[in-house]
Amino acid sequence: MSAWIKLVYQTIKVFVLFTGSTILFYYGIMWLNEEYQDYHRYDEPSGAAVKVAASANASDSSWLDRLILFYLNGE
Repeated sequence: MSAWIKLVYQTIKVFVLFTGSTILFYYGIMWLNEEYQDYHRYDEPSGAAVKVAASANASDSSWLDRLILFYLNGE
């Protein structure tokens, strides 16, 4: 009888630990969602931002140059 009670006690401990961890994880994910919900990453930068890449004109390169670039870069 004592072994059965210990088994039930161990099972309840594992269940409570699993349930507590699941609830903690759920509310952690909800907190992160609230934190980054209004974060607009595609807004234009403000301040002293520098443009990194410029678009190439279509007249600067021929179709052969584009084909070679395609094969070199694997695009």
